[in-house]
Amino acid sequence: MKEQRVSLLEKTELFVLDMDGTFYLGERILEGALEFLQTLKETGRRYLFFTNNSSKSSESYIEKLRRMDCSIDSSQIMTSGDVMIEYLKHYYPGKTVYLLGTPTLCESFQKAGIPLTEERPNLVVVGFDTTLTYHKLERACSYIRDGAAFLATHLDINCPTENGFIPDCGSFCAAITLSTGKTPKYVGKPFPETVEMILEKTGAARDRTAFVGDRLYTDVAAGVNNGAAGLLVLTGETKREDLGHAKVRPDGVYLSLKEMGELLRG
Repeated sequence: MKEQRVSLLEKTELFVLDMDGTFYLGERILEGALEFLQTLKETGRRYLFFTNNSSKSSESYIEKLRRMDCSIDSSQIMTSGDVMIEYLKHYYPGKTVYLLGTPTLCESFQKAGIPLTEERPNLVVVGFDTTLTYHKLERACSYIRDGAAFLATHLDINCPTENGFIPDCGSFCAAITLSTGKTPKYVGKPFPETVEMILEKTGAARDRTAFVGDRLYTDVAAGVNNGAAGLLVLTGETKREDLGHAKVRPDGVYLSLKEMGELLRG
């Protein structure tokens, strides 16, 4: 069993790392996480941070990581918000969007040339809106009932914090679905749009790429459902006892990034 877990790590050229619950919790970096990145560098491997959390921009995460003594550049991070922007530019060019998102996400959309509107949109896009109000929820439901397409950056139900879990984008979408009878088109992990964008951006081989995270239905599923590896760490949402009845089976299970680094170093 240990040999299989080691061989999974050794064959991987690109590690796609979740952030919340995997690399840090809140403002606290997890033990051994920085050492894991150093091990990847020393062994000639690469990493890319990918978070489904669309409440912040890539630039915000770069700054947050910098405060944790982890310096990366824009080529080493991607969010579900970034994937949604590219998806809209490709499939809905020029269409107007009513966005349930933070001011930061709204700014990212505007910088990318996505036309945002408060009236009669072609699309309703839901993100992890920590500024959500009843007015926003009511408008979104009304527009979807009137025929606007319904999209969402990611399906995470809860977001891990240092003090427990808080409602995430999937929870907001569940409320909208119950009200309208419509289900959204999701991007982010585990959907193929995210995997394809990562492979295109990095040039990595699919079978030499591993998605690492604390959630089976997003992080791990992104790998196992799309021809890459899905590696679970037990530092966040998923516990070992959850694996017995899980629909998604990880290729490998590790205590933490710290253990992964120790196994890679031998």
